Amino acid sequence: MSYHVFVVYAYGVAALLLLPSPFFSYRSRVLPPLNFSIMSKIGLLGIIGCTSQIMGYTGINYSSPTLASAISNLVPAFTFILAVIFRMEKVAMRSSSSRAKVMGTIVSIAGAFIVTLYRGPRIVPTPSPSISSSQLLRSPALSNWVIGGLFLTTEYILVPMWYIVQAQIMKEYPAELTVVFFYNLSVSILAAIVGLVTEPNSSAWKIKPDIALVSILCSGIFGSAMNNAVHAWALRLKGPVYVAMFKPLSIAIAVAMGFVFLGDTLYLGSVIGATIISIGFYTVMWGKAKEEMGEDNGISNLESPSVQKSPLLQSYKNQDSESR
Repeated sequence: MSYHVFVVYAYGVAALLLLPSPFFSYRSRVLPPLNFSIMSKIGLLGIIGCTSQIMGYTGINYSSPTLASAISNLVPAFTFILAVIFRMEKVAMRSSSSRAKVMGTIVSIAGAFIVTLYRGPRIVPTPSPSISSSQLLRSPALSNWVIGGLFLTTEYILVPMWYIVQAQIMKEYPAELTVVFFYNLSVSILAAIVGLVTEPNSSAWKIKPDIALVSILCSGIFGSAMNNAVHAWALRLKGPVYVAMFKPLSIAIAVAMGFVFLGDTLYLGSVIGATIISIGFYTVMWGKAKEEMGEDNGISNLESPSVQKSPLLQSYKNQDSESR
């Protein structure tokens, strides 16, 4: 199945699942009206999300899920940069926490370029012994490795933009399920428009009761619906940088799953780059933790006003009690 068609159906399933949410949201609490400004921002969010999804699936098609997860470690770095630009995060170079965040950002970007541009020798061979080294060097996957990396890098530049825009939407309209419903609906419509151009053959849109249908349902329910709802909830409570810090954890899962189920080969470049990216990520996380704990001597708290210092679950409980 074409990934253009897959995006249409997966996000359509998510929108159908969340269809009752706008009605329940208005009945459970008082919310501002869904005016043109909010809807236009949700539309912009849909354009960013649709483009990033297509870029991501194209990049994986050229490379592998392992490379996709490795480059996804760029998300905290780019999110931090955009948060500073849009004044959601402040930086004072006299502060050790700010220096750690800046250095971690630079290290993460450097590691991502290593993963993209340097593949290196195989350190864990594929389970199938039928592919020789000479065949691998001539394979399209190797020649398209950099192209896939560029598509994936573009995706993970758009993802931080998605975080920033959604965080702004959640400040104006704090109803996660309603926002996610309209977002999924807009992505499905936009992807359908693109899909009609790229996949004009009607047979490409037919769904059979096989693994493709299971993938669509799982992606729509757990990825597009639940995952986006959790992201919206955390963005409202803690802000974009906090959410983006957890993105690199997918690398270990992707490497294991890609090797076991897809027969991916583990390369030295992926390991070196992912290690450097992880060092940068944990440096940024250390800086954020030190900043929130207020351990910088003589430096005032630089945390964004949109980010509260209460624990995540406690913040949610307090806000839920107030809404009642």
